[in-house]
Amino acid sequence: MKIVIHPPVDEARLARIREAAGASAVVVNAAEVEDADAFLGKITPELLARARKLRWIQTFTASLEHYVFPELVAHPCTLTNMRGIFSDVIADHVMGFVLAFARNLHAYVRRQREARWAPVGGESDRPSMAFGAGNVAGFDRAHQHLSDLAMGVVGVGAIGAEVGRRARAFGMRVRGVDPVRKEAPEGMEAVWPLERLDELLAASDYVAICAPHTPETAGMFHRGRLRKMKRTAVLINIGRGAIVPLADLTAALEAGEIAGAALDVFEVEPLPPDHPLWKRENVILTPHVAAASPRIAERHLETLLENVRRFVSGRPLLNVADKARWF
Repeated sequence: MKIVIHPPVDEARLARIREAAGASAVVVNAAEVEDADAFLGKITPELLARARKLRWIQTFTASLEHYVFPELVAHPCTLTNMRGIFSDVIADHVMGFVLAFARNLHAYVRRQREARWAPVGGESDRPSMAFGAGNVAGFDRAHQHLSDLAMGVVGVGAIGAEVGRRARAFGMRVRGVDPVRKEAPEGMEAVWPLERLDELLAASDYVAICAPHTPETAGMFHRGRLRKMKRTAVLINIGRGAIVPLADLTAALEAGEIAGAALDVFEVEPLPPDHPLWKRENVILTPHVAAASPRIAERHLETLLENVRRFVSGRPLLNVADKARWF
Protein backbone atom coordinates (compact mmCIF):
# COMPACT_ATOMS: atom_id res chain seq x y z
CA MET A 1 0.00 0.00 0.00
CA LYS A 2 1.34 3.45 -0.91
CA ILE A 3 0.42 6.87 0.49
CA VAL A 4 1.55 10.01 -1.36
CA ILE A 5 1.87 13.41 0.35
CA HIS A 6 1.78 16.66 -1.63
CA PRO A 7 2.80 19.35 -0.93
CA PRO A 8 5.60 18.28 1.43
CA VAL A 9 5.19 18.43 5.21
CA ASP A 10 7.87 19.08 7.81
CA GLU A 11 10.11 16.21 8.92
CA ALA A 12 8.56 15.85 12.37
CA ARG A 13 5.06 15.54 10.92
CA LEU A 14 6.27 13.17 8.21
CA ALA A 15 7.80 10.89 10.85
CA ARG A 16 4.48 10.72 12.72
CA ILE A 17 2.60 9.92 9.50
CA ARG A 18 5.02 7.11 8.66
CA GLU A 19 4.64 5.71 12.15
CA ALA A 20 0.84 5.74 11.79
CA ALA A 21 1.06 4.09 8.35
CA GLY A 22 2.96 1.09 9.70
CA ALA A 23 4.16 -1.15 6.87
CA SER A 24 2.61 1.06 4.16
CA ALA A 25 4.97 3.19 2.07
CA VAL A 26 4.70 6.95 2.60
CA VAL A 27 6.33 9.09 -0.10
CA VAL A 28 6.60 12.85 -0.54
CA ASN A 29 6.61 12.84 -4.32
CA ALA A 30 3.55 13.69 -6.39
CA ALA A 31 5.09 11.88 -9.37
CA GLU A 32 4.35 8.58 -7.62
CA VAL A 33 0.60 9.17 -7.63
CA GLU A 34 0.13 6.65 -10.46
CA ASP A 35 0.19 3.62 -8.17
CA ALA A 36 -0.82 5.36 -4.93
CA ASP A 37 -3.69 4.04 -2.83
CA ALA A 38 -4.06 7.26 -0.86
CA PHE A 39 -3.21 10.93 -1.29
CA LEU A 40 -2.72 13.43 1.53
CA GLY A 41 -2.87 17.12 0.65
CA LYS A 42 -3.80 19.09 -2.45
CA ILE A 43 -4.63 17.00 -5.50
CA THR A 44 -5.08 18.58 -8.93
CA PRO A 45 -6.98 17.41 -12.03
CA GLU A 46 -3.65 16.49 -13.65
CA LEU A 47 -2.54 14.35 -10.71
CA LEU A 48 -5.93 12.68 -10.40
CA ALA A 49 -5.90 11.79 -14.10
CA ARG A 50 -2.62 9.92 -13.59
CA ALA A 51 -3.82 7.98 -10.52
CA ARG A 52 -4.81 4.42 -11.47
CA LYS A 53 -5.78 2.96 -8.07
CA LEU A 54 -6.49 5.89 -5.77
CA ARG A 55 -9.07 5.04 -3.07
CA TRP A 56 -8.74 7.84 -0.54
CA ILE A 57 -7.87 11.56 -0.55
CA GLN A 58 -7.39 13.53 2.67
CA THR A 59 -7.48 17.31 2.41
CA PHE A 60 -5.52 19.49 4.80
CA THR A 61 -8.46 21.92 4.97
CA ALA A 62 -12.02 21.89 6.27
CA SER A 63 -13.48 23.96 3.44
CA LEU A 64 -13.77 22.36 0.02
CA GLU A 65 -14.94 25.14 -2.32
CA HIS A 66 -11.38 25.68 -3.60
CA TYR A 67 -10.59 21.97 -3.60
CA VAL A 68 -13.23 20.02 -5.49
CA PHE A 69 -13.44 19.89 -9.29
CA PRO A 70 -15.70 17.91 -11.65
CA GLU A 71 -13.28 15.01 -12.19
CA LEU A 72 -12.85 14.60 -8.44
CA VAL A 73 -16.62 14.58 -7.88
CA ALA A 74 -16.98 11.84 -10.50
CA HIS A 75 -14.04 9.77 -9.20
CA PRO A 76 -14.92 6.77 -6.98
CA CYS A 77 -12.34 7.68 -4.31
CA THR A 78 -13.39 8.74 -0.81
CA LEU A 79 -12.66 12.36 0.14
CA THR A 80 -12.18 13.38 3.77
CA ASN A 81 -11.57 16.83 5.21
CA MET A 82 -10.60 18.53 8.48
CA ARG A 83 -14.01 19.59 9.71
CA GLY A 84 -14.64 19.48 13.44
CA ILE A 85 -11.27 20.69 14.69
CA PHE A 86 -12.29 24.38 14.84
CA SER A 87 -15.78 24.13 16.35
CA ASP A 88 -15.24 25.39 19.89
CA VAL A 89 -12.80 28.12 18.84
CA ILE A 90 -15.12 29.55 16.19
CA ALA A 91 -18.11 29.30 18.52
CA ASP A 92 -16.17 31.37 21.05
CA HIS A 93 -15.61 33.99 18.35
CA VAL A 94 -19.33 34.07 17.57
CA MET A 95 -20.22 34.63 21.20
CA GLY A 96 -17.57 37.33 21.38
CA PHE A 97 -19.43 39.14 18.62
CA VAL A 98 -22.75 38.63 20.40
CA LEU A 99 -21.45 39.95 23.71
CA ALA A 100 -19.84 42.94 22.02
CA PHE A 101 -23.14 43.98 20.45
CA ALA A 102 -25.30 43.11 23.47
CA ARG A 103 -23.12 45.13 25.84
CA ASN A 104 -22.05 47.78 23.28
CA LEU A 105 -18.39 46.94 23.83
CA HIS A 106 -17.44 47.97 20.29
CA ALA A 107 -18.91 51.41 20.96
CA TYR A 108 -17.15 51.74 24.32
CA VAL A 109 -13.76 50.88 22.77
CA ARG A 110 -14.21 53.86 20.44
CA ARG A 111 -15.19 56.11 23.35
CA GLN A 112 -12.18 54.92 25.34
CA ARG A 113 -9.89 56.22 22.60
CA GLU A 114 -11.61 59.60 22.97
CA ALA A 115 -11.41 59.51 26.81
CA ARG A 116 -15.18 60.00 26.73
CA TRP A 117 -17.25 58.84 29.72
CA ALA A 118 -20.69 58.39 28.21
CA PRO A 119 -22.99 55.38 28.37
CA VAL A 120 -24.40 54.33 25.01
CA GLY A 121 -27.81 55.98 24.68
CA GLY A 122 -26.87 58.79 27.03
CA GLU A 123 -26.88 59.20 30.80
CA SER A 124 -30.66 58.75 30.96
CA ASP A 125 -30.27 55.18 29.72
CA ARG A 126 -28.06 54.09 32.60
CA PRO A 127 -30.00 52.80 35.62
CA SER A 128 -29.16 54.71 38.77
CA MET A 129 -27.39 52.88 41.57
CA ALA A 130 -29.92 54.39 43.96
CA PHE A 131 -32.59 51.94 45.11
CA GLY A 132 -35.81 52.23 43.14
CA ALA A 133 -34.44 54.69 40.58
CA GLY A 134 -33.29 54.49 37.00
CA ASN A 135 -34.67 54.56 33.49
CA VAL A 136 -34.75 50.82 32.99
CA ALA A 137 -36.69 51.03 29.73
CA GLY A 138 -34.01 53.28 28.24
CA PHE A 139 -31.29 50.91 29.44
CA ASP A 140 -33.07 48.01 27.76
CA ARG A 141 -32.96 49.82 24.44
CA ALA A 142 -29.26 50.53 24.69
CA HIS A 143 -28.01 47.32 26.27
CA GLN A 144 -29.48 43.87 25.75
CA HIS A 145 -30.34 41.08 28.16
CA LEU A 146 -29.22 37.91 26.38
CA SER A 147 -31.76 35.61 27.99
CA ASP A 148 -34.51 37.72 26.40
CA LEU A 149 -33.13 37.08 22.92
CA ALA A 150 -33.12 34.40 20.23
CA MET A 151 -30.22 33.04 18.20
CA GLY A 152 -30.77 31.60 14.73
CA VAL A 153 -28.02 29.29 13.44
CA VAL A 154 -27.72 28.75 9.70
CA GLY A 155 -25.90 25.46 9.18
CA VAL A 156 -25.99 23.07 12.13
CA GLY A 157 -22.80 21.12 11.57
CA ALA A 158 -20.08 20.82 14.19
CA ILE A 159 -19.57 24.60 14.39
CA GLY A 160 -23.25 25.50 14.34
CA ALA A 161 -24.03 22.95 17.04
CA GLU A 162 -21.28 24.40 19.25
CA VAL A 163 -22.57 27.92 18.69
CA GLY A 164 -25.98 26.70 19.83
CA ARG A 165 -24.58 25.19 23.02
CA ARG A 166 -22.78 28.38 23.93
CA ALA A 167 -25.72 30.64 23.12
CA ARG A 168 -28.00 28.48 25.24
CA ALA A 169 -25.51 28.69 28.13
CA PHE A 170 -26.15 32.46 28.08
CA GLY A 171 -29.88 31.80 28.29
CA MET A 172 -30.68 32.53 24.65
CA ARG A 173 -33.38 30.62 22.78
CA VAL A 174 -31.71 28.80 19.92
CA ARG A 175 -33.03 27.30 16.69
CA GLY A 176 -31.26 26.32 13.49
CA VAL A 177 -31.78 25.41 9.86
CA ASP A 178 -29.83 22.76 7.99
CA PRO A 179 -30.29 20.88 4.70
CA VAL A 180 -29.21 17.54 6.21
CA ARG A 181 -29.50 17.50 9.98
CA LYS A 182 -32.91 16.72 11.43
CA GLU A 183 -32.29 16.21 15.15
CA ALA A 184 -31.59 19.20 17.36
CA PRO A 185 -28.23 19.04 19.18
CA GLU A 186 -27.80 19.98 22.83
CA GLY A 187 -28.90 23.56 23.45
CA MET A 188 -31.17 23.92 20.40
CA GLU A 189 -34.95 23.87 20.54
CA ALA A 190 -35.23 22.66 16.94
CA VAL A 191 -33.45 22.24 13.62
CA TRP A 192 -35.71 23.17 10.74
CA PRO A 193 -35.29 22.33 7.05
CA LEU A 194 -33.68 25.00 4.89
CA GLU A 195 -37.08 25.89 3.45
CA ARG A 196 -37.88 27.54 6.80
CA LEU A 197 -34.87 29.87 6.69
CA ASP A 198 -36.97 33.01 6.27
CA GLU A 199 -39.07 31.99 9.28
CA LEU A 200 -35.90 31.54 11.33
CA LEU A 201 -34.64 34.98 10.31
CA ALA A 202 -37.90 36.67 11.28
CA ALA A 203 -37.73 35.09 14.76
CA SER A 204 -34.03 35.74 15.56
CA ASP A 205 -32.25 38.65 17.25
CA TYR A 206 -28.85 37.29 16.19
CA VAL A 207 -28.30 35.23 13.06
CA ALA A 208 -25.06 33.22 12.90
CA ILE A 209 -24.05 31.88 9.49
CA CYS A 210 -22.10 28.67 10.13
CA ALA A 211 -22.63 27.13 6.69
CA PRO A 212 -19.93 26.19 4.16
CA HIS A 213 -19.60 27.73 0.71
CA THR A 214 -21.48 25.42 -1.64
CA PRO A 215 -23.34 25.95 -4.91
CA GLU A 216 -26.52 26.28 -2.83
CA THR A 217 -25.22 28.78 -0.25
CA ALA A 218 -23.36 31.17 -2.59
CA GLY A 219 -25.16 34.53 -2.44
CA MET A 220 -27.78 33.14 -0.05
CA PHE A 221 -27.93 36.32 2.10
CA HIS A 222 -28.82 38.72 -0.67
CA ARG A 223 -30.70 41.97 -0.03
CA GLY A 224 -34.11 40.32 -0.21
CA ARG A 225 -33.15 37.72 2.38
CA LEU A 226 -31.61 40.32 4.69
CA ARG A 227 -34.97 42.07 4.66
CA LYS A 228 -36.48 38.94 6.23
CA MET A 229 -34.50 39.67 9.39
CA LYS A 230 -35.71 41.89 12.20
CA ARG A 231 -34.64 45.51 11.82
CA THR A 232 -33.18 45.18 15.33
CA ALA A 233 -31.19 42.01 14.50
CA VAL A 234 -27.47 41.48 13.95
CA LEU A 235 -25.99 39.25 11.25
CA ILE A 236 -22.86 37.24 12.09
CA ASN A 237 -20.88 35.48 9.37
CA ILE A 238 -18.12 33.04 10.29
CA GLY A 239 -19.07 30.62 7.49
CA ARG A 240 -17.81 31.77 4.12
CA GLY A 241 -17.69 35.22 2.57
CA ALA A 242 -19.42 34.15 -0.65
CA ILE A 243 -22.63 33.55 1.30
CA VAL A 244 -23.14 37.30 1.96
CA PRO A 245 -22.81 39.68 -1.01
CA LEU A 246 -21.05 42.69 0.47
CA ALA A 247 -22.87 45.25 -1.67
CA ASP A 248 -26.23 43.92 -0.48
CA LEU A 249 -25.13 43.86 3.17
CA THR A 250 -23.78 47.41 2.95
CA ALA A 251 -27.00 48.65 1.38
CA ALA A 252 -29.11 46.91 4.04
CA LEU A 253 -27.06 48.47 6.84
CA GLU A 254 -27.20 51.93 5.29
CA ALA A 255 -30.97 51.63 4.91
CA GLY A 256 -31.39 50.50 8.51
CA GLU A 257 -32.89 47.20 7.43
CA ILE A 258 -30.80 45.36 10.04
CA ALA A 259 -29.17 46.75 13.17
CA GLY A 260 -25.61 45.55 12.63
CA ALA A 261 -23.20 42.94 11.34
CA ALA A 262 -20.15 41.08 12.57
CA LEU A 263 -17.98 39.48 9.90
CA ASP A 264 -14.89 37.28 10.01
CA VAL A 265 -15.13 36.17 6.38
CA PHE A 266 -15.70 38.30 3.31
CA GLU A 267 -16.72 38.02 -0.31
CA VAL A 268 -13.38 39.68 -1.12
CA GLU A 269 -10.36 39.07 1.12
CA PRO A 270 -8.63 41.13 2.29
CA LEU A 271 -11.49 43.59 2.51
CA PRO A 272 -10.37 46.64 0.46
CA PRO A 273 -9.26 49.55 2.70
CA ASP A 274 -11.74 51.91 1.05
CA HIS A 275 -14.74 49.65 1.64
CA PRO A 276 -17.53 51.49 3.52
CA LEU A 277 -17.94 48.66 6.05
CA TRP A 278 -14.66 49.68 7.71
CA LYS A 279 -16.18 52.95 8.90
CA ARG A 280 -19.61 51.78 10.01
CA GLU A 281 -20.02 51.97 13.78
CA ASN A 282 -22.58 49.15 13.79
CA VAL A 283 -20.17 46.69 12.17
CA ILE A 284 -17.39 44.58 13.72
CA LEU A 285 -14.78 43.15 11.36
CA THR A 286 -12.09 40.56 12.08
CA PRO A 287 -9.59 39.37 9.42
CA HIS A 288 -10.59 35.69 8.99
CA VAL A 289 -9.19 34.70 12.39
CA ALA A 290 -12.17 32.96 14.04
CA ALA A 291 -10.35 29.62 13.83
CA ALA A 292 -7.08 30.94 15.27
CA SER A 293 -5.97 28.93 18.31
CA PRO A 294 -2.79 27.33 19.67
CA ARG A 295 -4.70 24.00 19.75
CA ILE A 296 -5.49 23.73 16.04
CA ALA A 297 -2.13 22.39 14.82
CA GLU A 298 -2.19 19.47 17.24
CA ARG A 299 -5.82 18.67 16.42
CA HIS A 300 -5.05 18.83 12.70
CA LEU A 301 -2.22 16.34 13.06
CA GLU A 302 -4.20 13.96 15.27
CA THR A 303 -7.11 13.91 12.80
CA LEU A 304 -4.70 13.18 9.96
CA LEU A 305 -2.91 10.41 11.88
CA GLU A 306 -6.16 8.79 12.96
CA ASN A 307 -7.39 8.62 9.39
CA VAL A 308 -4.08 7.15 8.22
CA ARG A 309 -4.37 4.45 10.91
CA ARG A 310 -7.95 3.76 9.90
CA PHE A 311 -7.14 3.55 6.20
CA VAL A 312 -4.25 1.11 6.51
CA SER A 313 -6.29 -1.10 8.86
CA GLY A 314 -9.42 -1.02 6.71
CA ARG A 315 -11.61 0.82 9.23
CA PRO A 316 -14.17 3.56 8.41
CA LEU A 317 -12.62 7.01 7.88
CA LEU A 318 -13.43 10.20 9.79
CA ASN A 319 -14.96 13.25 8.12
CA VAL A 320 -16.08 11.66 4.85
CA ALA A 321 -17.30 14.46 2.57
CA ASP A 322 -20.04 14.59 -0.02
CA LYS A 323 -17.96 15.71 -2.98
CA ALA A 324 -20.93 16.89 -5.01
CA ARG A 325 -22.20 19.10 -2.17
CA TRP A 326 -18.74 20.42 -1.13
CA PHE A 327 -19.06 19.41 2.53
